[in-house]
Amino acid sequence: MERPARLIFTDLDMKRTEINKLQKEATAFFGNHNFFLPKWAFWSKANWEAKRDVTAEIVEKKLGWDVTDFGLGNFEKYGLLLFTIRNGKFEAKENKTYAEKIMIVREAQVTPWHFHWIKTEDIINRGGGNLVIELCNANEEEQLADTPVYVQIDGIAHTIDPKEKVILEPGESITLSPYLYHTFYGESGKGSVLVGEVSSVNEDEKDNRFLKNLGRFPKIVEDEPLLYFLCNEYPK
Repeated sequence: MERPARLIFTDLDMKRTEINKLQKEATAFFGNHNFFLPKWAFWSKANWEAKRDVTAEIVEKKLGWDVTDFGLGNFEKYGLLLFTIRNGKFEAKENKTYAEKIMIVREAQVTPWHFHWIKTEDIINRGGGNLVIELCNANEEEQLADTPVYVQIDGIAHTIDPKEKVILEPGESITLSPYLYHTFYGESGKGSVLVGEVSSVNEDEKDNRFLKNLGRFPKIVEDEPLLYFLCNEYPK
C-alpha cells in the first residue's frame, strides 16, 4: 500500500512565549525528578552559531527540544513536549541504530492515534503520575482494527481488547511494535508524567502514520526572543 502524505508543518501557529514557558516548566519538572539534560539543551543562539561546525550529530538527527500541538491549536488538550537525547538515521551505513527520548505528558493531554511503519519502541513511566495508553491494530487500510491486541508489558505477554485502557504506573513499561496504533495521556488527578522512550531509530518525517492528517512540527509566531532552539530550527 502506498503511504499517504503526512503534514510536517501545521496550519495553526504556536507563540514563542508559549514555547518558552513550556521549556522553563519542563526544565523544573525534569529537575524535580532528578532527570538532567545535556548541557547543550540550554545553549544560547550565539553558542549554537559558534559551534555549528561540531554539532552535525545534533542538528541532522534532530536531537533536543520538541514541542507540538499536532496542528490542533490547543496544547493543553492535544500536545506533547519531548526532548530527543540520542538518535540514528535509517541509512544502511548508520552505526547508531537506536534512539532515546524523554517526554512530559500532562493530565488528560492527548497524543493522538498513530503508529510507526518501522520503529519499535518501549514507552516507560519514569515517574510522576500514571500514563494511560490505548491500543489498536492497524488493518489493511491502515485504519483501527477490531481485533485483539497482543502486547508485552514489562516483558510479560498480554492480550487486550482494542481501545482497552492500559495504565502504566511509575516504573512500568510497554513495547509498541510497528503498525500498532496507540494514543496516550496522563491519568486525571495523578499529575504530569515523566515518560521515557527507548526505541529503534526515530525519523518523524518518514515514520509517523497519524490516524487523522495532523501536523507534527508547529509554525511559530515570534512574539518574543526564543529561549532554546527546537530540534527543527537550529541554525544551518
